[in-house]
Amino acid sequence: MATLNKYFFPLSLVIWVIVLLTAIAFGAVSITVPDMLSAVQHWFQGKAPANIYEGVFLQIRLPRVLLCMITGAALAVSGVLMQGLFRNPIVEPGLIGTSAGAAFGASVVFVMSASLSADLQKLAGPLLVPLFAFGGGLLATYTVYMLAKGTRRMNVTTLLLIGIAVNAVGLSGTGFMSYIARDPQARSITFWNLGTFSGSTWMQVWITGFVVAAVCMIATRYAKQLNTLILGEEEAGYAGVDTEKLKRRIMLYNTAMISIATAFVGVISFMGLIVPHLMRLLLGSDHKRLLPASMIAGSILLTIADMGARLLLAPAEIPIGIITSLVGAPFFILLLKRTHILNTKGGGHD
Repeated sequence: MATLNKYFFPLSLVIWVIVLLTAIAFGAVSITVPDMLSAVQHWFQGKAPANIYEGVFLQIRLPRVLLCMITGAALAVSGVLMQGLFRNPIVEPGLIGTSAGAAFGASVVFVMSASLSADLQKLAGPLLVPLFAFGGGLLATYTVYMLAKGTRRMNVTTLLLIGIAVNAVGLSGTGFMSYIARDPQARSITFWNLGTFSGSTWMQVWITGFVVAAVCMIATRYAKQLNTLILGEEEAGYAGVDTEKLKRRIMLYNTAMISIATAFVGVISFMGLIVPHLMRLLLGSDHKRLLPASMIAGSILLTIADMGARLLLAPAEIPIGIITSLVGAPFFILLLKRTHILNTKGGGHD
């Protein structure tokens, strides 16, 4: 374990660079490293791409891969924050209704876009779906928080149960929108709910990157408090942690990252559950290491999943949510079985 802790970050950064270059290079159009360097040089010089390979690199492949890596980092860090808040390694970021609310907001746009005013559609343009998705995620999370908030303090168990209920309501709303939608609209809702990085733009990269970078930097300041919270709310309070304030802020950070990521790429399951769980098994539960490790690992694993989505049935593309669920579900079951075996050998109880 000590050796792994020593070399994990240097090794993971090397793997991150390799995955970045590989994801950019392979696709419907193969792009070589000289093409990448030439495109970057021309971009800095203010010149147009010299050929189709440079154009694909700058306008399609690079923004897609960067958005994928940023989203992977956001999902993983949100998973760490929520698992730390609930003191449970099998909690995932969308548990408090954020993802379901965002999915419902997006489905409203798909179905009702023809009824929206022309001025609103013109003003929002391509941001119409992301704005409604972001608003839906915020509304769902705020609803969970207000319902869970007691007269004196917010109980984490109550928060969890109400989150499950609000998730069910959001999914029902999305299902109803799919029911009343016409065939093209229903297909749009279905594909959005399965997640996709197709059509990624530099605007999405900059917006998502800014929000995720800001939240990740702020979240690292709460690593010590999350470590203390592992002992329990009462014990953390004795140690000087304002648990009520911590809950509110963790929920806010989780909502910001999940809403902005979901708004642009749709719902992607299991990444916020698997990555923190795996990093905790490898590196332990210290959030000072767990947060940056999960950020890097989330970027790597989601980018690999996106490569599979692009290449397995090329030139067709598989929704990335299918890949993450297909690989994540059995992998998570194996992790749970391994953890159970370790606990049993260590004399633990179910």
